[in-house]
Amino acid sequence: MMNGYEVFGWRMDLWWIVGIVMLIGIISLVTMRINRKNNNSRKPRKSALDILKERYVRGEINKHEFEERKRNLE
Repeated sequence: MMNGYEVFGWRMDLWWIVGIVMLIGIISLVTMRINRKNNNSRKPRKSALDILKERYVRGEINKHEFEERKRNLE
């Protein structure tokens, strides 16, 4: 019997549950998309040795400093 309080056999006062579930689903999808984008844009971290090599190549440190600092890292 359709008394104005039922839609497709569901009572109208229970539809808010469907709305909340849909809202949670949309928020979850947006959050997952943002996290996936952030994970892809992260650059791998350089090791201390890689940074030391770059400084040597750019001429910021000489060979003696490079070798000394390399020994300290190992």
